[in-house]
Amino acid sequence: PDAADVERAARLIAQAARPVVICGGGVLIAGAEEALALLAERAGAIVATTISGRGSIADAHPLSLGVVGSNGGTPSTRAVIDEADLIVFVGCRAGSVTTERWRHPPPSATVAHVDVDPDVIGANYRTEAPVVGDAKLALEALIEELGPCKASRDDAEARVRRARAEKFAAFDELAASDATPILPERFVRELQHVLPEDVVVVADPGTPCPYLSAYLRLDRTGRHFFSNRAHGALGYSLSAAVGAQFGRPNAKIVAVMGDGSFGFTAGELETVVRLGLPITFVVLSNAVYGWIKAGQKSGYGGRYYSVDFSPSDHARIAEAYGVKSWRVTAPRELGEALGAAIRHDGPALVDVVVQPLHEARAPVSEWVA
Repeated sequence: PDAADVERAARLIAQAARPVVICGGGVLIAGAEEALALLAERAGAIVATTISGRGSIADAHPLSLGVVGSNGGTPSTRAVIDEADLIVFVGCRAGSVTTERWRHPPPSATVAHVDVDPDVIGANYRTEAPVVGDAKLALEALIEELGPCKASRDDAEARVRRARAEKFAAFDELAASDATPILPERFVRELQHVLPEDVVVVADPGTPCPYLSAYLRLDRTGRHFFSNRAHGALGYSLSAAVGAQFGRPNAKIVAVMGDGSFGFTAGELETVVRLGLPITFVVLSNAVYGWIKAGQKSGYGGRYYSVDFSPSDHARIAEAYGVKSWRVTAPRELGEALGAAIRHDGPALVDVVVQPLHEARAPVSEWVA
């Protein structure tokens, strides 16, 4: 990156009292996780991520706020963005989902932007300090240039603790529910308990994406979470999990999809069985194109059109392909079934009957509003 650009950005960071770094997938592509954590610690900066940026910083890090935006963000994480006196976008396009249609941060925010693509910088926000360059090289240059900083790391960590405590208090209340159909929050909690440390979770962009983006805790940096949210490609996770299995053959691969998504790519189970791939599939079944129906509820007054379909027994469908399968309708059975599927040494599928998305309290801002 240009030295003058780095100096300008470093000066803004040093002068900020409440800086927040928002990371996209560019941090992971560049392998910049270590440099990001070091900069945040030096600058007393809170670190938030997009969905694609999950893994840029470990969820266990005391400066890690989690996912922000309209898909996976919550009111408490949004408040931290709005309180910031400097936003630093790193490897992030500052698109409509991350910024809730460019409202959080507001257009008046003071912005520094690091990206390898110069056309991204300034496209959506007036940028005081543009830095064109690879995320790792740029962050390392910023660390070298950074002088004494105004922000307090202790204060930043305290604000993260408050925001996360508020977010997970609401989540934990729902995750403890024994209601049927099973609440998505309960599914996330039970999945969290049985996931191994070395895992790759592939989430379809429908029902799984907001819940897993917001609430699934991944305490390691690196690419452990995928969701093709940008294109809304239903059916992505089943096929993408096959690619992940070959890319990370020693990791546990878990694909989570809605039943609408399952219908798009169920035939790929033949490939999985023929190759003997030990992938765990989870189908969240509610007989509805949930994201579309929730949007019709919030945006069109509940005038539903072409979003409901007949329930299917996805466990029996998977069994017909030769996949070891479970069907779960009761919350108390969920943990045991998920654990057994993950321990199974071949392909496995758990069909979980869950609350329809338009009736749920998903972390999607337009539905909450």
